[in-house]
Amino acid sequence: MPVITLPDGSTRSFDRPVTVAEVAASIGPGLARAALAGKVDGKLVDTGFLIDRDARLEIVTDRHPDALEILRHSTAHLLAQATQRLFPDTQVTIGPVIENGFYYDFARKTPFTPEDLEKIEAEMARIVAEDLPVQRKVMPRDEAVAFFRERGEHYKAEIIESIPPGEELSLYTQGEFTDLCRGPHVPSTGKLRAFKLMKVAGAYWRGDARNEMLQRVYGTAWLSDKDLKAYLRQLEEAEKRDHRRIGRALDLFHQQDEAPGMVFWHPKGWQLWQTVEQYMRRVYRDCGYQEVRCPQILDVSLWKRSGHWDNYQNNMFFTESEKRTYAVKPMNCPGHVQIYNAGLHSYRDLPIRYGEFGACHRNEPSGALHGIMRVRAFTQDDGHIFCTEAQVESEVTAFHAQAMKVYADFGFTDISVKIALRPESRLGDDATWDRAEDALRAALRASGVEWEELPGEGAFYGPKIEYHMRDSIGRAWQVGTMQVDFMMPQRLGAEYVDEHSQRRHPVMLHRAIVGSMERFIGILIEHHAGHLPFWLAPVQIVVATITDAQADYAREVAKALSAKGFRVHSDLRNEKIGYKIREHTLQRVPYLLVVGDREKEGGLVAVRSRSGEDLGSMRLDDFVGRLDAERGPLA
Repeated sequence: MPVITLPDGSTRSFDRPVTVAEVAASIGPGLARAALAGKVDGKLVDTGFLIDRDARLEIVTDRHPDALEILRHSTAHLLAQATQRLFPDTQVTIGPVIENGFYYDFARKTPFTPEDLEKIEAEMARIVAEDLPVQRKVMPRDEAVAFFRERGEHYKAEIIESIPPGEELSLYTQGEFTDLCRGPHVPSTGKLRAFKLMKVAGAYWRGDARNEMLQRVYGTAWLSDKDLKAYLRQLEEAEKRDHRRIGRALDLFHQQDEAPGMVFWHPKGWQLWQTVEQYMRRVYRDCGYQEVRCPQILDVSLWKRSGHWDNYQNNMFFTESEKRTYAVKPMNCPGHVQIYNAGLHSYRDLPIRYGEFGACHRNEPSGALHGIMRVRAFTQDDGHIFCTEAQVESEVTAFHAQAMKVYADFGFTDISVKIALRPESRLGDDATWDRAEDALRAALRASGVEWEELPGEGAFYGPKIEYHMRDSIGRAWQVGTMQVDFMMPQRLGAEYVDEHSQRRHPVMLHRAIVGSMERFIGILIEHHAGHLPFWLAPVQIVVATITDAQADYAREVAKALSAKGFRVHSDLRNEKIGYKIREHTLQRVPYLLVVGDREKEGGLVAVRSRSGEDLGSMRLDDFVGRLDAERGPLA
């Protein structure tokens, strides 16, 4: 008879097989009501799961870290049921959980309208009020195909037919609605209370553009109304901070159809870019990197040897010349190996660190493009370290300290660290991957860092540390990476001579701190809502005249500030000073210096901040003194 071990170490014995729900009830009625699912020996299961052996059990309530995913998965089924109640001609296909919510793809001839979404959401609420039991049933594969075909669910039947014969499948039923699903799900629809349907989009059946277009309904679901409202407020704030909107308003950049996924940088935007680049260039120099530059296109033979051809060619652009095929580089690493290979290296030379602001091109799907956050042409603060295996830990530890300082300088202090581990499709054997993954763990341990592990999410040539920084409205962005690579140096013939005069392959560390410059600048814009710190602002100071009589004095002030290294603009237009103040405030210029006759005669400037604060009149040297604390890391 089963003995159940609970998370606190206590045990409960039963004289017969027992469900998760029954175990919860034996502990107390409150836990029985709160139970959403169970976790038996680490595997998530429904509350109806029968435990017939000794096992460790966690009762999943809304406080459990897995609760939200289960709730969202069940809300996707709720959406499908409500949709078919209102629109019986609709076929269901798939409905997975995604970040912050879920979606369901439907086959329906008539497009869903915003009014339809409101009706569906209201029907979902009615089904919640019905508190329908959610029941799991196992069915043989061929029987499941027949079941869904009889119901007119041809897409669902096609999914099941792609599963090998002889398999048994789980189906979940709530009221009149049945869906194919692995589960687990909440025990009844009454557990689903905080949700909202967000939008409708097109999606090809099975993601293939050759197939018919389906309608994808997106929704979000949370554990409480409070959490839902907080998320919706975050979305509203994110809309205000959208880098595309701010980029247009501040005249930083634009994009157009003739260059999809690419960026036209305007003067002020390019100034922002250059400030970020020069800062990162200083990081290169201070941390012992030598800056290099590699060609934009390389013969495909190199990409085949590096492993990118087999693992990445669908994301690459190609061109031809004189019957040779070239690839536009999607990344910089093979080029850096060529620079390393141009000379013979001793173990005494290592580590060798190369850095490049390398322009890369990747053939991203058009539907994935998003402003300057997801583009086809981008530049990385890319670096590669060639070192011995014994040097990996110290190099990774040093990189971690560099990255954390950079993020703090740009205004990000909430950073989480993750290790992406070996994917299914990869180069090398398990022993090599064990060494690479353990090296990253050892370096983070030496840095005193806690981390999360992401099984299966590493690059095909090695595991990587990922840095995720949280912005001012709580969103997490993955930016920097540090990857350990034993594979590429071997494949591309990189060697060094060890202390015994033997030739060995170095370890190659792929590192980036901000990652894509375009994406990082987009994150910066949204994090600061366009109110960039003084040291990053494209225009730091505007000198504005009240009348034409102060034009010469304004030019003198601007020239003096420019000589001290500030980015200054003079506004000498024949406009009212109130209009000028308003315009430059909307442009998020950190400081506005107003000069009238009194300032001209007294050698003063009247200072206003972009927040609208009047800092009063002062001598120019006193104003410059105030700015010393704001010059930032490039001072």
